[in-house]
Amino acid sequence: MVLDHGGRLNEAAKRWGIPRSEWLDLSTGINPVGWPVPDIPAEVWQRLPEADDGLEEVIREWSGASPSAACVPVPGSQAAIMALPGLRNPCRVGIPEPGYREHGYNWRNAGHTTIPIGPEQTRCGLSGCDDRWLDQVDVLVWINPNNPTGKIIPPSTLLRWHQRLQKRGGWLVVDEAFMDATPAFSLCTQAGRPGLIVLRSLGKFFGLAGVRAGFVLADDWIAGNLRQALGPWALSGPARYVMRQALRDRGWQNKARVSLQQNMGRLREVLQEARLTLVGGTVLFQTVRADNPVILADQLAAQAVLVRVLDQPGMLRFGALANEKQLRQLMGALAVST
Repeated sequence: MVLDHGGRLNEAAKRWGIPRSEWLDLSTGINPVGWPVPDIPAEVWQRLPEADDGLEEVIREWSGASPSAACVPVPGSQAAIMALPGLRNPCRVGIPEPGYREHGYNWRNAGHTTIPIGPEQTRCGLSGCDDRWLDQVDVLVWINPNNPTGKIIPPSTLLRWHQRLQKRGGWLVVDEAFMDATPAFSLCTQAGRPGLIVLRSLGKFFGLAGVRAGFVLADDWIAGNLRQALGPWALSGPARYVMRQALRDRGWQNKARVSLQQNMGRLREVLQEARLTLVGGTVLFQTVRADNPVILADQLAAQAVLVRVLDQPGMLRFGALANEKQLRQLMGALAVST
């Protein structure tokens, strides 16, 4: 079984009979104005990847990770999502609901028992926080910010959860695929603690999903076993080269945060003007409620606008816009469809 994801543009073009070049693809949550990839030296293509090329040092500097944290470059965080379940014997794994389905799918596929963790379990009341729900799991996977709600759990809360899990040899796996626009909430600076695993990717904020590049910060034991599971040369030489350059480009990153925030504010206004109820989101996507999400998605697709119908009942996700032209195309499609 292969789970469906956004970005199936060829399939949409064929189904609706609209040329690929005419589509506005808002189904993926990927920055539509990605980091500008420079020419890659020929030597990078001709030689095997080398682990001592300075990539890990660049990652540490960029993320603020401590010297105690082990760093594993990976071919996209998806590779780590698939490999990590094989590093533990079958156990109980908490999976956020709603959330990115690949986490639960891969832990179940490896023989683990998954337990859905909803907002009611993680909410703190007037009398304080009751974390006893953590005692029913051995591993907790958390998506921060959440996909698709955009909710962010503060680092202090996540570290409290990690401490409770770690006392029993448990793990906290934090998927920070959408964290780049809000780096103050990242747990990268805390990596290296036993049983704490942080996943990052170049796919979303940097708009480089096609390069399949990311990294994992963890303790030495987990990192060593993850490297062994992935095998030699897991991340290609061109991907390592691109990651080094992109992470060093702080100027582009700062400008991208501002631009994405401005564009997302305009998208939110357009969605509200179309009388869609906002559920939440990040600078890379907004999630809305709709009475008939499949029908609305089909109506938008008939206008060459591709959005993501989520597994959660009554939810649609709209990705970030690149420019005013795309905004006008979306407004026109919504005017016909809502």
